[in-house]
This record gives sequence, structure tokens and C-alpha cells, in this order.
Amino acid sequence: MTLLLIVYRSLRQHAFSTLVTAGSLALAGGLLMSVWMVKAQAQKSFLRTTTAFDAVLGARGSKLQLVLNSIFHLEASPGNLSWQDYESIRRHPAVRTAIPIAVGDNLRGFRIVGTVPELFSDVEYAPGRRYAFAGGGRVFAPDSKEAVVGSFAAERLGLKVGDSFHPFHGLAYDPAAQHADLFTVVGVMEPTNTPLDRVVLVPIKGVQTMSGHDPRAATDISAVLLKLKSPTAGFMLDIMINKQGNRLTLAYPVGAILAELFDKIGWFDRVLALVAYLVALVAAASVLASIYNSMNARKRDIAILRALGARRRLVFGAVVAESACIGALGALAGFGVYLALFASAARVIRAQTGVVLSLSELHPVLVLAPLGLVALCALGGVIPAVKAYRLPVAENLAPVS
Repeated sequence: MTLLLIVYRSLRQHAFSTLVTAGSLALAGGLLMSVWMVKAQAQKSFLRTTTAFDAVLGARGSKLQLVLNSIFHLEASPGNLSWQDYESIRRHPAVRTAIPIAVGDNLRGFRIVGTVPELFSDVEYAPGRRYAFAGGGRVFAPDSKEAVVGSFAAERLGLKVGDSFHPFHGLAYDPAAQHADLFTVVGVMEPTNTPLDRVVLVPIKGVQTMSGHDPRAATDISAVLLKLKSPTAGFMLDIMINKQGNRLTLAYPVGAILAELFDKIGWFDRVLALVAYLVALVAAASVLASIYNSMNARKRDIAILRALGARRRLVFGAVVAESACIGALGALAGFGVYLALFASAARVIRAQTGVVLSLSELHPVLVLAPLGLVALCALGGVIPAVKAYRLPVAENLAPVS
């Protein structure tokens, strides 16, 4: 109890410097935890999103661009392929399911994707889970001007079953590029936490024959999403299309190709983590400097404690405990910084990709980072604690003139 009382009074006496230092530690801890959590969850969520399809067939070009455009609805399409290419791959004995898509239009910034009703009947976006509708909606008819809207897009656009809209040409919203075609919403999808939450799905013929589109490309498509019968089928198609052919690209396996993206942006995570480490070191050093510089003002108090019977190790422990308490305050406040940063990053990632990150998911860094801050601050308190330990009692009990 004596040790705790000494630490409490010292923290209260130096409240301003304690709060400033704890704030620096909170920033370091919150940044470190948010960087690790966003990276770990984003990578896992993006890879989980790709489980619906094993491969993507598209025009000759970058495999990563093909995956980002076809599955995550990011980037621009690398080019078109013909309906005959789709029919050919659909009939291939190695292919279980083939879903064609056509892109190139938007609804006030949300991408319009032309596809076929089989996306809803033949595809599981997660094991045992198929796309479903909220409030009694249904899938569009193949030859209609009907639409199904993802949950996030419907929320942001204010669309519900029975509403109508005109699409806009291009991937970027331009009010002057409105199409004459009128589509009616017949279904709003249940949330899936996948990129389809932020798109508007229409019949593929509705995109191909939309007013203002080149009639010569009326049967062109952007890509084909494939579910294969076996891994060996993917390697066989890879050899046939990528190595022996020179016109099309097969992005396979999708998960491995997406991992390239995280490898390319890994430097950014490392930079942020390095910044967090440096902030933590500076904050720990400030703990050391603050307590060490206050030793002159505390000499008489420490000498009185010693004269009243306090042992050297009690004084040493009090200084180290004070440093550790500052670290603990910073670590606790760091969770607030972490929650704010993580929530902001999660909102941006969901809005841009449809992938959802969860605050409730746990990770060892949520324990290791706070403990590391406390240990670092305790270590920083050792030097001033040694100074207090060696303090001569008699010299510092002399009356102050």
C-alpha cells in the first residue's frame, strides 16, 4: 500500500507531464494495433472473398488487374472477349461453373455489372451460403430491364424494390452521360460482406444492348468467373490459355494472385509500424527524461522516506512502478486511438471494396502491444530509479536555506 500511495501522489503531482507522455504512448500503441489489425483482417477478408471462384478468364493483360476488376470491381477492365470465348470455356470438361460479366457503366458512382441469373442459383459466395434477397425480392429475368442491387449500394443510393433508374456511361459518374434505358429494381440483396454489396446487377444483355454502346460489341463481355472441378484443371487451363495461347488470360489461382497485391503494398504497413515503434521509443524516452529530471525536486522527499524507514528497494520500485503506470495509462488510452483509427479504416475499405472488417475480432497484438508499452516504460524508469536508489540521505535532509 505504501508503494501504491507513493506512486499515486507522484503521478498526481506531475499530472501534466504524465498526461502528455501517456498521450504519446497512446498514439504509438493505437497506431501499431490498428496497422496490424487492418493488415491481418483485410488480407484474410480479401482472400475469403475469392473463395466463390477459382479463376477468371479475360482479355490478354495483367492477372492482378483482371482479378481486381472482375471480383472486387476495382480498376478498369483490361479489355473484352467474345461470347464465343465464354461458350467455349463454359463447355470445357474442367469447368464446373462459368459466370460471364460485362462492366463499363455506373449508377451515381456505383458500378453496374451485367451477368446471368445463374450467379444466384449456381454460386456459393461462402461455403453453404448463396446470394439471397431481402424483403421478398427476386432475381432479374435474362431478357429484361430489371436490376438487383447490393445491400450497401441500395442503402447509399436509397433504392428499394419497385424503384427505377437510368444508368450512366463509364466507371466514373458523369451526370451528362446518362443512358436512355430505364431499369426497375426487382431485388435488394441480403448483406454478404463481399464486393457484390456495392454493385448493381443487371442482365448481361441489358449492358450489351444499352443505348449509346457500340452495336458491333453487342456480344462482347468483360470476363468470365470460373469455378473449376479440381486444382489440376486449373493448371491444365493455365498451360492451355496462358502459355500456349496469346489472346486470352487466365488468372489462376485467384488467391495467389491477390497475395501479390499485399506483397506490393506491404512496404506501407512496414512504414506505419516503424513510425509506431519510433513514437513508442520517443515516448518511453520522454518518460525517462521526465522522471530523471524531476529527481532533483524529489531528493528531499526521497531522503525523508528513507529516514522514516523506507528501504532502498522500495524507493527503486516506486520509481519503476511510476514509469510502468504511465505506460499503462498510455496503453489504455491507446485502445481508444485504435478503435478510432480502425473504425475509420474499416469504413473506407467497406465503401471502396465492399469487404467488411470487424472490431470484435481478436489478435495477439491487442495484448502484446499494450504489454510492450508498459515494459518499455518500466525499462525507461530504471535509470532514474538507480539515481533514487543511490541518493545520499544525510546530504538531502539538510534544511533548505
